[in-house]
Amino acid sequence: MILERVSPALRGQLSRWLIEPHTGVFVGHVNARVRDRLWEKCCQLSREGGVVQLWNTNNEQHFEMRMFGFTTRRVVEFEGLQLVEIPMESSQVKARKGRRAAAAEEKE
Repeated sequence: MILERVSPALRGQLSRWLIEPHTGVFVGHVNARVRDRLWEKCCQLSREGGVVQLWNTNNEQHFEMRMFGFTTRRVVEFEGLQLVEIPMESSQVKARKGRRAAAAEEKE
């Protein structure tokens, strides 16, 4: 599980079940019932933050993931595959549009 902008109390509760090798990143092997209960708890207590959960399963990618709340990335399904999209910030979009306009003027 990956937690973004959540309370230290929630991180502490997760550390009872999983290890935290890096701030906000939790790793461990739990059964499906515990996994789903941890997911529910994180969704209830995340407030303004976000939660990402990944686990192994028997599909083509050998894992599934789900997201809740306000995360810096989002899951996008593409032809049956789960991909992670990193949205561009508005400043990046403006810069890209500016470069396109400049390139179009050069061609003329």
